[in-house]
Amino acid sequence: MTAAYNFLASWQLFPEKGTYEQGERPKSGYFQISTTDVSNELLINTSWVTLENVAVGTQYKFIVDGQLQDFTQQDWATHVKGNFLSGIIFEIIFEKNGTQVLEVVHEIQPNGYLKITQKGINKEGATFTNVEWYHKQMSVLPYSTSVSGAVIKPTEAGIIRHKALTAMEEQTNMQLDQIRKQIELLAMQAQEIQSRKQLSMIIYSAKLNFQPVIGQVYHLYEKEDGSYMISMVSPKEWGRGKKPFKSHYAKVQLLADHTWKEIL
Repeated sequence: MTAAYNFLASWQLFPEKGTYEQGERPKSGYFQISTTDVSNELLINTSWVTLENVAVGTQYKFIVDGQLQDFTQQDWATHVKGNFLSGIIFEIIFEKNGTQVLEVVHEIQPNGYLKITQKGINKEGATFTNVEWYHKQMSVLPYSTSVSGAVIKPTEAGIIRHKALTAMEEQTNMQLDQIRKQIELLAMQAQEIQSRKQLSMIIYSAKLNFQPVIGQVYHLYEKEDGSYMISMVSPKEWGRGKKPFKSHYAKVQLLADHTWKEIL
């Protein structure tokens, strides 16, 4: 039962992180593992609040020895067995009349979160997989909750490792977020440069009868033959006569690097 130390806690659900093939995503949830007065026995409490603000919950207990034992909630399962596969993986198997109907695997993640994977069979006989994520809501119990329970003590190395992993995750997530923002900014800048390049290629292929001035605003027109022309005259200034262009393509400005940008 020493391996139970990492799991003995109250856990708060991340509803948005989970995936639910069976049942609806809850609005909130709570999960607690504790010991009882019986040696090697665990008590599990779960409660959820649905999107309709209806509270539901379950409570059950069993001895963790890897052996099948009778389960109290017979409509759900007839037998249950649990086992700690390691210090960070805890498995519960539910059977009904000799058939496994649900496997629940609890895994402590490097960041301290609890991942619960439920693989089962619904009433229609179809298989499903639900994945839930929890964060520790309260401190773990550094002692047994009963005289007959196993003594469970945290190790200094484990506490140091947990704090280091938590700090590492916060720092790396912050650094990755900064890099992501930098990449997004560079992508926007690259797109803007590419747009200026394409516009500049059109303009430098256009008919130009004067020397453009840096910073000055001009008008790019498409002619009837598909070619382009640059003019200082805006579309409204051409008057009512026949215009020497088919359409006004863009209002543009010459930049210091001799690229052109569109003025909106």
